[in-house]
Amino acid sequence: MRLAALDQPLPIGHGQTNSQPTTVRHLLRWLDVSAGQRVLDVGSGSGWTTVLLGYLVGPEGTVTGVEAVPALVDFGRANLTTYPLPWVRIEAAVTDALGLPEEAPFDRILVSAEAAAVPGSLVEQLVPGGVMVLPVAGRLCVVRRPLDPGQEAVVERHGHYRFVPLVLPRAGQ
Repeated sequence: MRLAALDQPLPIGHGQTNSQPTTVRHLLRWLDVSAGQRVLDVGSGSGWTTVLLGYLVGPEGTVTGVEAVPALVDFGRANLTTYPLPWVRIEAAVTDALGLPEEAPFDRILVSAEAAAVPGSLVEQLVPGGVMVLPVAGRLCVVRRPLDPGQEAVVERHGHYRFVPLVLPRAGQ
């Protein structure tokens, strides 16, 4: 509780952090989540943003957090138990894949770790018209999947940010 008022990233172990609250506000604003949507939270860590997303989608929606670090999967799940949000869950990341391709499509995808480029495999997990927000090469990107499958995703870049690197879960981790 002594750190709750700080507007800075906080370490949660395993080389990972909770994002700065102001940054999370920006992420959620650009993600533009509505009640009833299906949301994927990639890099759920402590579960903090997963819970916030759960309140935004309400009981008509679902939120699934995925995390590559096994100890943080347990940590995030334990944190979820303190909130009455049965429509929210955290799962271990799928080996050698980003997101949850077998549960796609999602209306919204939030990625809380920095990628070198927009991952096409995550764009493919969005519904047509869906939105993903993620940090790419120091910028926050809002990615909109077009309604027309023949068109490329539209990417808007905002501000300059620092995030932990996006980790692809590998066999044997």
